[in-house]
Amino acid sequence: MKLYYSQGACSLSPHIALLEAGLPFDLIKVDLKSKQTQTGQDFLAINSKGYVPVLELDDHTVLTEGPAILQYIADAKPDRHLAPAPGTRDRYTLQEWLNFITSELHKTIGALFNKDMPDAWHSFMIQLIEKRLNWLVSDLGSKPYLMNTFTVADCYLYTVLRWTRYVDVKLTPWPTLAAYVERMEARPEVRNALKAEAILK
Repeated sequence: MKLYYSQGACSLSPHIALLEAGLPFDLIKVDLKSKQTQTGQDFLAINSKGYVPVLELDDHTVLTEGPAILQYIADAKPDRHLAPAPGTRDRYTLQEWLNFITSELHKTIGALFNKDMPDAWHSFMIQLIEKRLNWLVSDLGSKPYLMNTFTVADCYLYTVLRWTRYVDVKLTPWPTLAAYVERMEARPEVRNALKAEAILK
């Protein structure tokens, strides 16, 4: 398999999941501005949407969209227990989390990287993010991970929460989330993914 990624982007979540699953894969960096891979390929020919992550399977078909890729990885190695079994009530809870993260956190926190965002819209987004983080803390409570045990949803949540250090959102008002990020970064495979992407020296 091949994982197409951009440093620190949302592709970090399947990168972590692949390592946690113990699946073999090649890591291919993408320049999202030029739409070229590190090997000189036209990335748009691989994913016409123009963004990462992309997981190219051994039969050369591709999967796009983080939540779908994460579930594929989990199902490829069910013995690692990275997702509840398909069809179970807990599996739908996992999908609920993945949808919340992608729609309510990824798109809002990620939008703050846009330097051209009008001030009024920026202020609105900050308020919305704070509201979502307040709810997240109330649901997470004292659990170590979103579903108590580690799942691919944690790969995604961690990836999005670490973006806060680069935008106008600090986790100081939410010590539960700051502790969650620290707990994730203590996992060996999370650290290995960060090192591979040259995020952690």
